[in-house]
Amino acid sequence: MDVSTDPHPSRREMLAGAAAVTVATSVVANPAEAKVNMSPPVHTEKVSFTVNGKPRSLTLDTRTTLLDALREHLDLTGTKKGCDHGQCGACTVLVDGVRINSCLTLAVMHDGDKITTIEGLGTPGKLHPMQAAFVRHDGYQCGYCTPGQICSAVAVLDEIKRGIPSHVSASLTEPPKATNMEMRERMSGNICRCGAYSNIAEAMADVAGGAA
Repeated sequence: MDVSTDPHPSRREMLAGAAAVTVATSVVANPAEAKVNMSPPVHTEKVSFTVNGKPRSLTLDTRTTLLDALREHLDLTGTKKGCDHGQCGACTVLVDGVRINSCLTLAVMHDGDKITTIEGLGTPGKLHPMQAAFVRHDGYQCGYCTPGQICSAVAVLDEIKRGIPSHVSASLTEPPKATNMEMRERMSGNICRCGAYSNIAEAMADVAGGAA
């Protein structure tokens, strides 16, 4: 029997039809309201920090990373977004003198901090010694990772100067030296897909006053 033409549908068919009508009505009756209910609430906070020596204040979605705050809200695009998972080091910046992956931290966590990006290290007319060494030793190829490499290299030499040991340091109590192995170990979180590692090590050794 053709059910569609049956003037006396069964109880099961009537229940199924009623359920279908109820679902369709709930979906299309007020689509705008349904969309609003599905959107997660947005929480914003004001954050103030010093970036490259200048006080900056922003009101941000609390989920905004420091990397996105720098690039998208302050137009400091020198810091690069690479893997966005803290694995390539392209987004390295200095926070109170310590290097961090800016893609792995939220901007609102840095209220009151002093942040230095590649734009704050030097200028085209007055390069930071590490920037000049990278140019002198051709420590870059495509250049995409270079800002993160330079920020990390500056922090690495400061870590060694302050006596902070690394995984390859011979002693945990004796001050480490800026050897090739020390610098390569400490720079291992910064990936250069072009393979300019030797030139980067030579640039760092140049600034440290030694040979790579």
